[in-house]
Amino acid sequence: MHDSTIAQLAEALRARRISAVELTRHFLDRIARHDPALNAFITVTEDEALRAAEAADRRLASGDASALTGIPIAHKDIFCTEGVKTSCGSRMLDNFVSPYDATAVERLKAAGMVMLGKTNMDEFAMGSSNETSWYGPVKNPWDTTRVPGGSSGGSAAAVAARLAPAATGTDTGGSIRQPAALSGVTGIKPTYGRVSRYGMVAFASSLDQAGVFAATAEDAALVLEAMAGFDPRDSTSLDEPVPPYAAEIETPWERLKIGVPKNFFDEGLDPAYAEAVRAALAEIEKLGADLVTLDLEYLHLSVPTYYVVAPAEASSNLARFDGVRYGYRSPGAEQLDLVTFYKRNRAEGFGAEVKRRILIGTYVLSAGYYDAYYLKAQRVRKLISEDFARAFREVDLLAGPTTPTPAFGLGQKTNDPIQMYLNDIYTIGANLAGLPAMSIPCGFVDNLPVGLQLIGPPLAESRLLKTAHYFQKATDWHRRVPPGYE
Repeated sequence: MHDSTIAQLAEALRARRISAVELTRHFLDRIARHDPALNAFITVTEDEALRAAEAADRRLASGDASALTGIPIAHKDIFCTEGVKTSCGSRMLDNFVSPYDATAVERLKAAGMVMLGKTNMDEFAMGSSNETSWYGPVKNPWDTTRVPGGSSGGSAAAVAARLAPAATGTDTGGSIRQPAALSGVTGIKPTYGRVSRYGMVAFASSLDQAGVFAATAEDAALVLEAMAGFDPRDSTSLDEPVPPYAAEIETPWERLKIGVPKNFFDEGLDPAYAEAVRAALAEIEKLGADLVTLDLEYLHLSVPTYYVVAPAEASSNLARFDGVRYGYRSPGAEQLDLVTFYKRNRAEGFGAEVKRRILIGTYVLSAGYYDAYYLKAQRVRKLISEDFARAFREVDLLAGPTTPTPAFGLGQKTNDPIQMYLNDIYTIGANLAGLPAMSIPCGFVDNLPVGLQLIGPPLAESRLLKTAHYFQKATDWHRRVPPGYE
């Protein structure tokens, strides 16, 4: 069952060849067998999952079922889930049980999906390797000595190892696309505001966006369609109708003009990785696309711009975690004066990477530095957005590598934050501009997956998914499963 797509599983459920309980039990058994080696899950909600599966079977029997009813899913532990721990991979929230569901969770639950559990992640989504989690690093199923990518590494690893047919993730600077590439799965970040951020614990509010991991573009389309849509509880939510993504990707191919930015093939790109990406682009050209080389003038400034804007917003957002109302409280802290109380709770509750970003953010927002750093970064962000807008007046999509290299070793970059940050060099621009983007498997280098990134203009999710779907119909990279997880 785990080697079937969501579309195939949905058809089997509707035909009653399998039950939702049987399907859920199958994935729970796989989690129990394989997750100890991967550490992809923080919480497994076995009892809740089986109850939800029983309810799904009743819906299926009555004929009151959606395309996703009975399909298991895992949620990144940044989404609030009623009655279930929501930790954000942090000691700070290790004891926090959410009293409500995030909108994305609520909508997928309403569609009949069955939550298997909450996946591991970089602490408060700050990281590119899933090594900053309080619960320990996630291992890449293709090679457990390597990282799966981050911050949504648990979700990516769970889907890659077929521990779940799909998983939610969040993408602030590449945290869906980068782990999708390193773990060999499909991952999509929609247009900023397309999926509600209500109940999604904030890292950088103007950049964060929820999305989906799945084995195929078709599966991602089914899940995204159920998640997306306007939410009055989120002031950044887009009041735009949601297209039938799953239906639109099956419409006849229309010739596209795809831009290939020269900046994406600079000297920092691994040569073998570049070769695999160019072969994928040639395959898309065969499908009936025109490739156009172009230049994004300000894209090289995306990393420094991001690492001013994102920490500034993180500094503001994480100020709420002080150990007063909820979250980690240092033993005996109640006996301290108020300032020391705050300091101890936050010093012990946050990890090193989160502290680093809070300090950077506080610095760039401080009097005397706001204009020099934060305001200037916002001006450069506008230039980057205009770069993309000019490109999309000439082409329908942009394409290139998702990451500079395949998955790197555990611990290889933890002592060099700059090298770690540069792993997101090709993904950050889409977040700064609020654009939809996705990564799909397109090859291997030394038995490690390679990701092809597609970026579209605002609200072009259907175009991205359709291009990915046609590519996947012509290739089989997305069907490859890590050895031992078949």
